[in-house]
Amino acid sequence: MTASRSARERKAAAEAGPLARVKIDLGADRQFVYKISCTTCVVKGDRSWSAYRPGADNGYMAAMYWWIFHLTEKHPGVAAPCLAFLPEAQQRLHERREQSDGGR
Repeated sequence: MTASRSARERKAAAEAGPLARVKIDLGADRQFVYKISCTTCVVKGDRSWSAYRPGADNGYMAAMYWWIFHLTEKHPGVAAPCLAFLPEAQQRLHERREQSDGGR
């Protein structure tokens, strides 16, 4: 049985920690689109900083990895369960950079 959108939002919010606001929308391709925003950081006027990733690229983990990088850079010392995934996030970023370099 698959989890409902609201159940997925609650799980993601719990893992992201107290500074996160999590929203899951449904994209045009009927896949989940994950948005994790920061309750304290503001960019471009009054908009909150956010990571927005479609489900095609494992949207949950992709958004969570960007959120992890945001937490470690802008809010060091803030505790959140997702920080346990920091090594995986760094590895994924490294792999994606190697792919985009194309063996240069």
